[in-house]
Amino acid sequence: MPTQQAVPTQPPGVRPVSLLIRGSTQLGLLLILIAMWVVFSSLAPGFLSRFNLNSLGRSVAVDVVVGFAQMVVLATGGMNLAVGAIGVCAVMTAGYLLQVLGLPVPVALVATLAMGGLLGWLNGFAITRTGVSSFVVTLASASLFSGGMLILTKGVPLNALPPAFSAFGRVSFGPVPGLAFVAIAIGIVLYILFVHTVLGRQILAVGANARAAEMSGIPVDRVIVFVHGLSGVLAAAAALMLTARLGAAMPAVAGDDWLLPSFLAPVIGGTALSGGMVSVIGTILGALLVATIRSGLLVLQIGNFWLQLFLGIFLLGAILIERYRALLALRHQTRRA
Repeated sequence: MPTQQAVPTQPPGVRPVSLLIRGSTQLGLLLILIAMWVVFSSLAPGFLSRFNLNSLGRSVAVDVVVGFAQMVVLATGGMNLAVGAIGVCAVMTAGYLLQVLGLPVPVALVATLAMGGLLGWLNGFAITRTGVSSFVVTLASASLFSGGMLILTKGVPLNALPPAFSAFGRVSFGPVPGLAFVAIAIGIVLYILFVHTVLGRQILAVGANARAAEMSGIPVDRVIVFVHGLSGVLAAAAALMLTARLGAAMPAVAGDDWLLPSFLAPVIGGTALSGGMVSVIGTILGALLVATIRSGLLVLQIGNFWLQLFLGIFLLGAILIERYRALLALRHQTRRA
């Protein structure tokens, strides 16, 4: 991560390249977002209606936390294909604790987050103990978690949740939904983790070069287990937010529907698939872009299959741009050497 002290030491001719490599993602995303909002508001005046903006804000809040759940694992160069499956488990666990057992809301929330952390920890433990890639382990665990939850719950939704819990999903503070403040608070915590803590720097070091990190004394296995556990907690948090928003615990939500957005938000925002670089602000902007496209196409009454097409194009474009930026960075380092 660049520091202010390092900037003056660069030759004047190198600074434009550095800006292209490190600083253009968020600005580019912001410009695309502005363009999208202008296009959608001109084609469909209802896009800027209070109802649609409120719905958009709630959707963005959930997408942001889902993106965070994937981002923390991508930081180590891994991936978590079980984000949606953990979300399903968290949704139904919260519903069971609140409706069937009748536990107080704070107790049920903490227990659900702990359950998400446990499932994530199991993924990390399996990856470090077996040496199998995170892709294979989380692909298998996604099927295991989802199937197990559906067998236990028989796919029956729970729609008699406490009114206080459901009300939070609908509450707004002025034009801003309450769920948005939760997403922002989580983002602040993650920003502090990656920028201002030793653990955050260790996570990025593992993603940049796991072998070098291990040789320098960083407990690589513990870091990998930690990020998967943290990813599980964040997936459970997103599930709780979605459950509060819908006012019911339904097994049909989350699942595979979270997989593509979980990658889109951080990758579009500048998080490297190869690890070693994350962007909390970029992930927020990426989630906002995804939600904007989804909302705009819905207001324009365009079929859902077009949404999948556009999201796939954006993900492919983000990967190609990341590859291009990596090549520029490599050439830049070679010239300096």
